Amino acid sequence: MNVYPFIEAEKQGDHNVKRACELLEVSRSAYYAHRASGPSARAQRDAELTAKIIDIHDDSSQTYGSPRVHHELLDQGERCSRKRVARLMRAADRHGRMPRRWKTTTIADPAAPHRPDLIGRDFAIDPDRPAALNTRWCGDITYVYTWQGWLYLATVIDLASRRVVGWAVADHLRTDLIAEALTDAANRRRPLPGVLFHSDRGCQYTSTQYANLARDLGVTLSVGRRGQCWDNAVAESFFATLKTELIHRRAWPTRKAATSAIFNYIEGWYNTRRRHSTLNYLSPATFESTPATTHEQVA
Repeated sequence: MNVYPFIEAEKQGDHNVKRACELLEVSRSAYYAHRASGPSARAQRDAELTAKIIDIHDDSSQTYGSPRVHHELLDQGERCSRKRVARLMRAADRHGRMPRRWKTTTIADPAAPHRPDLIGRDFAIDPDRPAALNTRWCGDITYVYTWQGWLYLATVIDLASRRVVGWAVADHLRTDLIAEALTDAANRRRPLPGVLFHSDRGCQYTSTQYANLARDLGVTLSVGRRGQCWDNAVAESFFATLKTELIHRRAWPTRKAATSAIFNYIEGWYNTRRRHSTLNYLSPATFESTPATTHEQVA
């Protein structure tokens, strides 16, 4: 056990160094020799790591916790444990941001035709054997408050890579909003006919207009059960992350400002750089570029 910090604390408190050394069975000469020798190699290493941790944390807009910071350090060639990273983050008063609890906002249409749940909460990813891209998508709508009124965001997410492959915003909740998001995804990814799109039972997703668009795009529709947010957990999780890391951190005077920030978050951060725990702490773009994923996509 290193007793020198205790003696140093006594000295800084204008207490008797001689008495402290006697109680801790350390000679005064050894204490002063240690004091003159400067910080230990471990302390120097901690200082180096802390500086890099702060840079990584700031680069993530101060959203990363110790697991993501740790993986970022590993990619930079730094060898250290996650527990050490967590300790240094606590010492530097750096913390990750935690999502809030989900709130159900779906408005179902009781007269809508019945569609089956073709996902059955099977959202799992095996990083060593990734599923084919562009075979299973999911999506939902969320609300963003601005001083001009509500802004509504609709998304389409590839379940194989958690990448947001299509999205749209509007000042209304008409079916046109989710139609634009699905069209955006289809134009970007060019999936083969039969790609599955899973959603909740919101009236927009069960509308005839949306069913006709899905048919034209070669998309098979799947819906979860009424009132079961976990049936669309991936879409809900993305919105929780978006709101924690971006939306709830400031006020939005205009819809245009919120839209610009959402664009930068999705296209410049979440899809391309943000490390995803489900993907073994790779970003969606990096995960999609792995040889196994590319092979499955081509096959």
